[in-house]
Parts: sequence; C-alpha cells; structure tokens
Amino acid sequence: EWQGMALGARAHLYIDHPEARAIAAEAEAEIARLEAIFSLYTDSSLAQLNRLGRLEAPPFDLLECLALCDSVYQATGGVFDPTIQPVWALYAESYAAGAAPSEEQVYAALARTGWSRLRYDEASVTLEPGMALTLNGVAQGFIADRVGALLKARGLSHVLVDTGEFNALGPQSNGAPWPVRLTAGGQVDLTKGALASSSALGTTFDPEGRVGHILSPLTGRPAPSRWQLVTITAPSAGLADALSTAACLMEDRTQIEGALVPFAEARLAHLA
Repeated sequence: EWQGMALGARAHLYIDHPEARAIAAEAEAEIARLEAIFSLYTDSSLAQLNRLGRLEAPPFDLLECLALCDSVYQATGGVFDPTIQPVWALYAESYAAGAAPSEEQVYAALARTGWSRLRYDEASVTLEPGMALTLNGVAQGFIADRVGALLKARGLSHVLVDTGEFNALGPQSNGAPWPVRLTAGGQVDLTKGALASSSALGTTFDPEGRVGHILSPLTGRPAPSRWQLVTITAPSAGLADALSTAACLMEDRTQIEGALVPFAEARLAHLA
C-alpha cells in the first residue's frame, strides 16, 4: 500500500507485485505531473490559463479532460459546467470575509461563465475576459485513470487506485472484489472499472456547514442537500467523477439516471 496526496485529497495505491515499491514511485511521479496541469493552487497549466485567459500548446491531458467535460456538459444539459469558477471564487471570498454574496454579485459572476464561450484545440485554450475554469469536479477521477493506465502498461491487473475517486484494474489477487467503503455508510464492491462519489455538503463555505461547494451553473446557487452522497460507477473514474458532481444538482433519481444514458456501463450505484 502506498499513501500520498492528489490535488489535496488523500491517495492510496494497493499493489500486489514483487516490484511494488518502484512501481508506486512511478505512480507518485505521474500524480505530480498531472497536478502541474490541473491544480488551482500552484502555477499549473490551468492556473496559467485562468490568469492569462489563453494557454498556448496545451498539454494533451488537459485537452482530453476538456473533451470529457464537454461530453458531460452536453449529457447533463449544462448542469456540469467547469466555467463555474468565478462563482465559486465569489462564494469562497465572501464567506472568508464573513458574509454570503449578494444576489447582484452572484448574477455578475454568472455572467462570466458559460461552457460555450470556451475555445480549445491542439494549438491553444482560450477563455473570454473574466472567465476561469475549475476542474475539481473531474480531475481527481481523471488522475486515477491516468495512474491506472500507467500501472496497466507495467503489466499489473490486481490494483486499486484511490485518488479520492477509485479505479480498479481488476479484482484482488485472490479474485475477490475490492470493497469500497462509502462515507455515508455501506460499500460498493468494485472488480473492474471506476467509482466516484460526491456530496453537496462534502465541503462547505460557511462555518456552520450549510453552504455546499457544488454550485449550479444555471442559478449560481449551492446544490441543495437532498442526498448525503451520490455514487456513480463507470468505465473511467473521470467520467464517474464528473457525473457524480452533476448528480448533486439534479432533482431526482430519474434525472440522474437519464444523464447516464449516453455513457455505456455508467450506473447509479448508491444514493443516500
């Protein structure tokens, strides 16, 4: 078992292999490489894009993640929209100063969002003035996928990658599934594939823990705490991560399951 951090979350690798220590070191280096692309708190590729409004020759991983975001944006009718960052920053700054943002401030921040206003290709990624991206609703899962791909290329199959979201390359070496314990209670057995969970109140802006960090790009308001936890299984952890984030903003089980239809093997695994 290797333990570390990935984008501020505790990360674990469970590897059954005679060269496990060396392989874990490669995985740790891969996590560091990806943090240099996706972190909002270092001079990452994403931070440079937000600061300058344009990123030349973007890393392939960033482009692939943006393409995934686009698919989930379309499938959820815009409920998942990483351009929500100006609104998120407004909430964070307002509550740090001791007060909720006003409706006028929220509407002004919403005016600086909109996935359709993002442009990206192999040459550059471009944001309109005042816009910014957060990939916090997808990047932990995306990193789990990238680490899983690296380990699979090394010939491993009995591995569970945990970056806050989960990616299983196969069962445990004894053939048993990996028991993924959920924060709201219960567990999901994972043999092969990915799992991600989101909670409207998993992280909060206010000291009382009532104003959650998942914000609607349609209204600018926090997701209501309808459920303690939404857990999605999917072929990739990045997809499961993005879908579970969006699910927190949906009204009922039917709407959540409808958003999963375009994605083969994506399932609502747990709703508490």
